[in-house]
Amino acid sequence: MSVKSLKLVNGRQMPLVGLGTWEAKDPEQLETVLDAALELGYRHIDTAYAYGNEKVIGQVIKKWISQGKLKREDIFITTKLLGSNKEIAESKLLESLKNLDMDYVDLYLVHFPVSMVFKEGKKPYGGPTDHIGLWKILEKQVELGRARAIGLSNFNKKQIERLLASNPKVKPANLQIENHVYLQQRELVEYCQHNGITVTAYSPLGNPGYNKFAVAHGLPTKPDIGNMLQDKVVSKIANNHQKSNAQVMLRYQIQRDIIVIPKTVTVNRLAENYNLFDWSLTNEEMQALNDLDIGEKSRICDWAAFKLEGHEEFPW
Repeated sequence: MSVKSLKLVNGRQMPLVGLGTWEAKDPEQLETVLDAALELGYRHIDTAYAYGNEKVIGQVIKKWISQGKLKREDIFITTKLLGSNKEIAESKLLESLKNLDMDYVDLYLVHFPVSMVFKEGKKPYGGPTDHIGLWKILEKQVELGRARAIGLSNFNKKQIERLLASNPKVKPANLQIENHVYLQQRELVEYCQHNGITVTAYSPLGNPGYNKFAVAHGLPTKPDIGNMLQDKVVSKIANNHQKSNAQVMLRYQIQRDIIVIPKTVTVNRLAENYNLFDWSLTNEEMQALNDLDIGEKSRICDWAAFKLEGHEEFPW
């Protein structure tokens, strides 16, 4: 299968469909899924320092390169700095590169707009945050060739406006946010696209695995979390095209020029999530999906585990 891409501010192409790897922690299972994804044609892998799986991803990519099945420039790798801690931004990128066994990543994102302080035996808490100072450090990583592009994740419009107003030498290439048919964030998406910042949707299928994560971390579960995958409007459109509900939800984002990184550890779902480019939704179907937007109350990944809601840079 072939996959389309979006051009970043640095002129490089970012594939519209990638493989998300949040909570993909079992090494053997992840290796199997990565091998299957690469066989299908996936060329975009999304990870983060916090996911704890960079080493497995790096090993699989290195294996494919050593076998002559892949060149480094063929694959787009995104990883992330946990929080906005400028003091550790450079060292954590170097650690991620070591984990991945790579000289550079294609995209390095600030994972969350609050600096997080970690002390042994205590939960992390929000500390002093300097986005402009942090960005200068990330710009240095681009100059040194360690990151081809830099971007943001979970930032709001006001925070992005403030960064752009500082006239950065390197513009943000991408914003990664939770985005699905119930949480469309149209104003933020349009603002980014107008300013040359591509948008990536995480949890584009509503993150049906979130409740397992919540239970493991002592957080409240969200009983309505699976509703959008069974939504009647989505189901009707899927039936029209003889596609799955998940494919409709992903195709919806693609037609909004939004990159998607659905996560799966099930090999037979990989092809389904990737098969999005030989069909399209009608204008009427797009409008019907637009009308499903609920807004903030449908947010799933609220970062409640970190107890950061009172911080001045908490984005929601």
